[in-house]
Amino acid sequence: MKKIVAAMMYTALLMGANVAHTDMSTFSEMRSGDMLKLNFHTEPKPVSEQPYIKNDGSNGSLADHQGKIVLLNFWATWCAPCRKEMPMLSELKTELGGDAFEVVTLATGRNAPPAMKKFFDDINIANLPLHRDPKQKIARDMAVLGLPITVILNTEGLEIARLRGDADWSSDNAKEILRALINEAKQ
Repeated sequence: MKKIVAAMMYTALLMGANVAHTDMSTFSEMRSGDMLKLNFHTEPKPVSEQPYIKNDGSNGSLADHQGKIVLLNFWATWCAPCRKEMPMLSELKTELGGDAFEVVTLATGRNAPPAMKKFFDDINIANLPLHRDPKQKIARDMAVLGLPITVILNTEGLEIARLRGDADWSSDNAKEILRALINEAKQ
C-alpha cells in the first residue's frame, strides 16, 4: 500500500507546481525507515544570511546555492554520528548531484581545517565541501541544536524540511524523496 501511495504522490508531484509552493505533506507521506525522522514544514522557513568560510578561505553564503535543491548537513569533527553519515552524503552527491541538486556540508563550531581534512580523508570522502561556520552564527540563526542536523532547502533557498540526528541518506527511500523534490523543482 505504501508503494502505491508513493507512486501516486510521485506522479502528482511531476504534474504539480514548483516545490517552493508545493504542499509538503505530499513528501511527508513518502517517508519510511530513517526518513520518518525527516520533518517537512507546512511553510518554507528563511535561512541564515551569515557567511561561512569555504575551504579556500573565501566567504560563501547559503544564498549562493539558490536554484538547486540543497541538502545542508551541519556536522563537526568530534561527532561520531557524523562520521557514520558522511559516506552516505558523499554517495548522494555522486548519484544525484548536479545542476538541480547539491549536498553542502558545513562544519559548525571549532573545527580546525586540518582536522576536517583528516576526518574526510579517514573515511575516504573527496567530493564534499569543507565549509566552516566557526562561530556557529549560521547554526545559531537556524536553531541547530545537536549534531548532525540536516536541512533541505528549496530552489528559493528556504528551509522546507529538517532531520535531527543521523540517517541513512543512501537508502532507496531517501533517494526517492530527493528525486521527487528535484523533479518537482524542474517543473
